[in-house]
Amino acid sequence: MPQGGYNLSQGFPDFESPEEIKKAAIAAINDGWNQYPVTYGEPELRDAISKKVARYNGIKCNPETDITVTCGATEAMIATLKAIINPGDEIIVFEPYYENYGPDGILSGATPRYVTLYPPDWSYSSEELAQAFNEKTKAIIINTPNNPTGKVFTHKELEEIASLCIKWDTYAVTDEIYEHILYDGTQHISLTTIPGMENRTITINSISKTYSVTGWRVGWAIAEQSITKRIRKVHDFLTVGAPTPFQHAAAVALTFPEEYYVKLRAHYEDARKFLFELLQKVGFQCSHPKGAYYIIADVKGLMGKLGASDDFSFSRKLIERTGVATVPGSSFYSKSNKGKTQVRFCFCKKWETLYAVEKALRKLL
Repeated sequence: MPQGGYNLSQGFPDFESPEEIKKAAIAAINDGWNQYPVTYGEPELRDAISKKVARYNGIKCNPETDITVTCGATEAMIATLKAIINPGDEIIVFEPYYENYGPDGILSGATPRYVTLYPPDWSYSSEELAQAFNEKTKAIIINTPNNPTGKVFTHKELEEIASLCIKWDTYAVTDEIYEHILYDGTQHISLTTIPGMENRTITINSISKTYSVTGWRVGWAIAEQSITKRIRKVHDFLTVGAPTPFQHAAAVALTFPEEYYVKLRAHYEDARKFLFELLQKVGFQCSHPKGAYYIIADVKGLMGKLGASDDFSFSRKLIERTGVATVPGSSFYSKSNKGKTQVRFCFCKKWETLYAVEKALRKLL
C-alpha cells in the first residue's frame, strides 16, 4: 500500500480560494456580521444574485420575492423538493446522477423515475424521456453542466424537456452549480429562459464550485414568487439561514470581473486535457467532458490487470496499487448492476497534485 494518497474522488479543489473572497469574509466578520441573517438571505446577496443572473444567465428575478439563499445548493435542492412534492408524486432524474438526487426525491416523498444518459456523448433517448412523464410527474431534475458526466445540455435538448414539462404541467428543478466551468466553446443555457418555463423552473446554484469555497455552504434557489414562498418556509425550518459573514463575502464574489471566469476556465481546461491524456495513456477509456470538472472512465481494459471484478473492487485495487482514489461508477446509478465498469475522476486539483497522480498512475503501464 503506497504511503499517502491522492484524492481524485471528492469534488473539491485542493488549491486556495481567491484572496478577494477570503478578505471579504474576514472583513464581514470584523464588521459585525456574525448573528442570524435574514432567514431567506441577506438583501446585499440577493441583490447581487439578481444582477449576476440577469447579466450571465438572462434570468430576470426580483431579489425581494424570487430568491431564497440556502446552506449550499444541497439544501436548496431538498428545500425545493419538499416545497413542491406531495405524497404519490413522481420526479424524473437523469442517470448517472449526482448522488443526492435520488435520496432527495425519496426524502421529499416522491418516487424517482430514471432516464439514462448513454456514453460516449451522454445523450438520452427522446423516447425514453417521453415515456418517463405521466400524470404523476411533479418535477424533472436537470444538472447542467452535469456531475458526474460533464454533459452540457444543448438548447435543442432543453427545448425538448421544456415541451414535455409544459405538456404534463411539470416543474423543472435545475442544478447549475458548474455554469462557469465549460470547455470547447460550449455555452451554458438556463432552462428558465426557454419560452414557457419561466414560471415552472426553479434554478439552483451556489458559490461552492465557481469560487472554490465548497465549505462555506452558501447557495440559492430562484423561482417565481408563489414557489419561492413555499421554498422559504421549508428552508426556515431546515436551517434558518446560511452563514451570515459568508453571505456578505459571496455578494463580493458575484461582482468579480469577466477576467476571473476566463482564468478559471483556462485552468480547468488545461487540467482536463492533462488528466484525459493521462487516463487514455494508462489504459482507461473516456470521453472529453464539455463542462464541470469530472471524467467518467471505463475500466474494462484494466480490470484484469488489477484483479478486479467490478467498480468497487477496482477502486480499492487502484488505491492499493497507486494511491489514487476515485468513485465507483455504480454509485451514480439507481440500480447496482449499472456503472460496474465505470469510475469517476475529478481534476479540480493543483498542478502539484496532478503531477503526482501522473507518476502514480504510470505504475499501471
